[in-house]
Amino acid sequence: MNYSEPTTPFRERQNTEMLETAQLAQLSLRNISKVFPGRNSPIDKLLKRTSPDFVAIADINLDVTSNTFVSIIGPSGCGKSTLLNIIAGLSAPSSGSVLIDGKTVDQPGPDRGVVFQNYALMPWMTVAENLRFAIETVYPHWTVTQQKETVQEYIALVGLRGAERKHPHELSGGMKQRVGIARALAINPQILLMDEPFGALDALTRGFLQDEVERIWEQERKTVILITHSIEEALLLSDKIVMMTRGPKAAIAQVLDVPFPRPRKREELDQYPDYHRLKTAMEQHLSYETRTVEASRLQK
Repeated sequence: MNYSEPTTPFRERQNTEMLETAQLAQLSLRNISKVFPGRNSPIDKLLKRTSPDFVAIADINLDVTSNTFVSIIGPSGCGKSTLLNIIAGLSAPSSGSVLIDGKTVDQPGPDRGVVFQNYALMPWMTVAENLRFAIETVYPHWTVTQQKETVQEYIALVGLRGAERKHPHELSGGMKQRVGIARALAINPQILLMDEPFGALDALTRGFLQDEVERIWEQERKTVILITHSIEEALLLSDKIVMMTRGPKAAIAQVLDVPFPRPRKREELDQYPDYHRLKTAMEQHLSYETRTVEASRLQK
């Protein structure tokens, strides 16, 4: 079976599904596009270094219901992180809107917690202080006792008891990322946004943290948007997988439903009948999009 470009029927089906789920959606993306301006100033023209505008993503529409784990996957450079930053309010869309519970959001807020690939911890603060800083920022009216209890609760949740007084330079990469997850969850967001949180980790640590995220999600039941390059990671963690096309003008090619029961164990996933079908669909999509990107580079 050869993989080909997404066809009109998907667009029609997507529009129908959007109408059916819009009223139930916690997170809605409506016609999101992001354009990065080219260099076209008079000085650029004088120095002959002009460049056209770059349309990173175009006309993104997506509805996510509460407590759903969604992975976004696509070839490198397809605008996955750009889209996540727009949802987080860290970047403004060039057009379109982000809605949470029907209300437009256009800036960062405590309803969205973010876990970054590079950890983004305060290096001069201990593990406990990193969490407390986030909590104080969002809940300045809380008592010291409430803050301390919440810090301890989420340190325990991610398995870091005993490391409360350590600074980031004393932690392994996996431990730093667990601090990042704990910090994001400690503010009790409605939606957790994760931008390739395991990308810089070795395979063993990555697998361990994937299992930890599955355990934590079972306990916390947040809505999660995960950016990943890993097919296996997406299949292990997701309820839905959003497959994006290559850039520029990256768009949603297809949304896959992952029907595996929870809680999940990685060693059991390939026993489900849909596992191989979903994995093949994702492999074909990524292979097609990546080959097309490489072919276009060779033609330049």
